[in-house]
Amino acid sequence: MSTDLTGQRFDLDGAWQLHPQVSIRPERFGALLYHFGTRRLSFVKNAVLRDVVVALGCEPTARAALASCNVAAVDVPVITRALAGLAASSMICERAA
Repeated sequence: MSTDLTGQRFDLDGAWQLHPQVSIRPERFGALLYHFGTRRLSFVKNAVLRDVVVALGCEPTARAALASCNVAAVDVPVITRALAGLAASSMICERAA
């Protein structure tokens, strides 16, 4: 379990995925995420985070997704905070076991 500076918790050892009602559109700067249920739009501001979000659905844990995308140890806290924000806004969700 990891906690970011705002107190949001994100379980790196949990199984996560892009929410089923979210569409991802790759962009030069990263990606746009659109949630059809809430009608919210989120910007993923870099390609590494975009790749991690995509990898979440293919890997057993978020930590494994970070590893598969070769996220440097120094960048893990930043990516974890971003994932916590995406989870809080329902752009990503926990995967059923």
